[in-house]
Amino acid sequence: MHLSQGQLDQILTVQLAVAWAGESGEDQPRLRWWSTDMVSEFGGQDLFERLLPNTWEWATLEVVREAARRTDAKARKRDSQPDRLVSLYRLGFEVDEQLRDRRRELKQAGAAPQAALPGLGAAMAHWDPVTFQKWLSQGEKPKTVKEPSGRRLTNHPPPDPVETVRRLAHALLPISDNYPCPHYRDASAVE
Repeated sequence: MHLSQGQLDQILTVQLAVAWAGESGEDQPRLRWWSTDMVSEFGGQDLFERLLPNTWEWATLEVVREAARRTDAKARKRDSQPDRLVSLYRLGFEVDEQLRDRRRELKQAGAAPQAALPGLGAAMAHWDPVTFQKWLSQGEKPKTVKEPSGRRLTNHPPPDPVETVRRLAHALLPISDNYPCPHYRDASAVE
């Protein structure tokens, strides 16, 4: 399935915003789902700004996205068939590869993430849990059940990967102390 740049950008916006919101840094603690403090003035931003003066904003977001992806993968491994799960950070090989290529393309273009992905600036403008929850709750509320691997959405993923990601993001609600790993069981519907 080949996705347009617009579709990829929408998915990346959700992934990066959720990754940013999941940080547990000391300067700007947010949801505390992963132990990173990259997107804050005195955390990773200071280091990456000195190391990578042209791409530091992308670097900080890539680190928190990787922390989110690893947390998501760890939760999926609690399932007896983790490769059958579709989650916010595992949409299937083909889509995940396109997202990787698009991130690289945007980074090399030289624009800051908030400029390259306009929806990202609105989501990350200022940390406010209520505003973030409103941002997550766009669209239809999915029905979920709790499983060892996280919150499983009970229906099949929609054919549109962007809508799949929106529903997965919405399933992060209600906010919990730990990353709830929203997922669909049937990976074949996305790949």
